[in-house]
Amino acid sequence: MEPDYDEPGEATPAVNEDWLELPTGLEGSQYYVNSFFAGGERNYTHLYDAENYLSLWTAYPLKASHMGSNSRPGWQYNPEIDEDLQPNLCSGSYSGDTYSRGHMIPNGARNGIKEMQKQTFYVTNSVPQRQNKFNGSIWNAMENAIRGIVSGSNEEIYIVTGVALNKVGENKKVEYITPSKDTKQCAIPNYFYTVVLRVNKSGSSLTDAQAVGFWFEHKDYSNNAYEDYTVSVNQIEEWTGFDFFVNLPDDLEAEAERNSSWTTLKNF
Repeated sequence: MEPDYDEPGEATPAVNEDWLELPTGLEGSQYYVNSFFAGGERNYTHLYDAENYLSLWTAYPLKASHMGSNSRPGWQYNPEIDEDLQPNLCSGSYSGDTYSRGHMIPNGARNGIKEMQKQTFYVTNSVPQRQNKFNGSIWNAMENAIRGIVSGSNEEIYIVTGVALNKVGENKKVEYITPSKDTKQCAIPNYFYTVVLRVNKSGSSLTDAQAVGFWFEHKDYSNNAYEDYTVSVNQIEEWTGFDFFVNLPDDLEAEAERNSSWTTLKNF
């Protein structure tokens, strides 16, 4: 069933018990939640902030069949949202040479299915991300490690990648940047995070679950030691105000979201 929540001001996702990746949303006229499908399969869901021109979170399932080696398509506008509410990143990145068009759901998570991959190149899936010592280094290493969980297996895992301008109760300064082909002021996140969920099933019933989070201050890093930045999902919920993996049974969710060890998740 395709949930109906792509109207502004109705950005709290409907409950769909089959979609384990979904978090809660936000209410307000600036927020849009869209779900994208390709070939009858769900691709990803995102919460887009049309005032700051970025997605606050993007949630998606991941399995080996999603990954491949298709060449990268060009960037394009999201057809579900008015183009006036999107930055023009179709023919150029952000101004200057520090920030790249950072994918929320990465190209590498969908480059095995062309139609799904094209949807990851909607400009609403881009955020300003420091390139050389963040997006192209430690963040990329984390993404590769997560994809390694399902590589060569039949497992499906569930991921939410997001940004935060501030932690709950914090008041850090937020910087803005314009695209090279546009004058829209795009917010530069102060934080990036990813939460990952694995589950075990007996038939159609969930029997066990494990999760972990990664939380990064948006800055340059001197190495790719992503494992040093794991925290519990509970902690990221506290910092962001979102409730993740809400479709898990309460007892499994409570246990899974306490874990802060990448090794524990990897060996689950």
